[in-house]
Amino acid sequence: MKILLLTQVLPHPPDSGPKVKTAALLASLAERHEVILVSFTRGDQGADLNHLRRFCRDVHGVPLRRGLLRDAWHLGRSLLSGRSFLLARDERAELRALVRRLAAETRFDVVHADQLNMAPYAVEAPGAARVLDAHNAMWSVAERLARTMPRGPRRFLLEREARLLKAYEGRVCREFDGVLAVSEEDRAALVEAAGVAVPIAVMPIAIDVAAVAPVDRDPGASRLVHIGSLIWPPTADGLEWFLREVWPRLRARRPGVCLDVIGANPPASIVARTGRDSGVRLHGHVADPAPLLREAAVMVVPLRAGGGMRVRILNGLAQRMPMVTTSIGREGIDVQHGRELLIADEPEAFAAAVIELLEDPEKGVALGAAARGLAETRYDARTVCRAVDEVYATAVTRRGGR
Repeated sequence: MKILLLTQVLPHPPDSGPKVKTAALLASLAERHEVILVSFTRGDQGADLNHLRRFCRDVHGVPLRRGLLRDAWHLGRSLLSGRSFLLARDERAELRALVRRLAAETRFDVVHADQLNMAPYAVEAPGAARVLDAHNAMWSVAERLARTMPRGPRRFLLEREARLLKAYEGRVCREFDGVLAVSEEDRAALVEAAGVAVPIAVMPIAIDVAAVAPVDRDPGASRLVHIGSLIWPPTADGLEWFLREVWPRLRARRPGVCLDVIGANPPASIVARTGRDSGVRLHGHVADPAPLLREAAVMVVPLRAGGGMRVRILNGLAQRMPMVTTSIGREGIDVQHGRELLIADEPEAFAAAVIELLEDPEKGVALGAAARGLAETRYDARTVCRAVDEVYATAVTRRGGR
């Protein structure tokens, strides 16, 4: 098939969850289909565009610039128009024109919108079957994040955004020819948004397990590690909760415990909080986190909001890292408490789970071994991503019958 793949982030280098997911899908598609990739770019990504041309018939980048003033402008537009802020922020006439030109030059079988932000551009390729690849049920992410906040302007805006996103996601699910969700929880949230029974296929996020080396942790490893891009609000919220509610309990029982925080774009509140605590090291973006992972007895993934699947947990499984997460953190991943990792939702229970692994290194080793086995059998891209072909075939048939 001829596939037009529209991505909100350029899937190289695969250094964040969305990039890892899309890079695995692209590599799989390139084995069987002819792909043209269109993506937003940030800064100078010329080398990354060239790398991706090894997989694609052609690759096109459209610059996407953001900043506080630009975001304020798009928020104003959103408030005046009644349109979602996230969709208004990523509206670019240049991208619409590019999709129209490519569709005029090539008869695509499928236009694949990778993340909800790209759905508005898929309609610019008439005749092609339209498939939405929902990394998250975005309305649910906004709604959950709003619940973590006190009453005020931020909560009001998030609740408004959740309502607008729910209406738009529901319309896309009703009108597109195929929809992919990464978990049963997200599938249910999208069906709720649609308001009617719509066929949504569940295809979990997959990783190239063979390319993820297990971490040989140092004997006596005793630190904690948190990894994840802190520009993503649910990740930042989870870390702030951990530092505010869990960390003092850990320090009271284990005064010498230390935490390494790996992740780009930490908000000022986290910078300020960690700056006051000598036990926390804030590293920002780290190209190779392996040395820090080797020093870690436990990886913590404290999440109170979000959706989809956490790629950092999938990577942690493949890396054999002992992990503690929450019920929201493990959504969409077939893990069990005490088998591949530990799950705790309340601050005291989360602290107790971390201390359990600090005091019982052998349990961490056993969890890590089971985790790697699960990653190899359930979440390897070589197997998982082939399921998209059936979704494409059904979408093409449905589009032909419209």
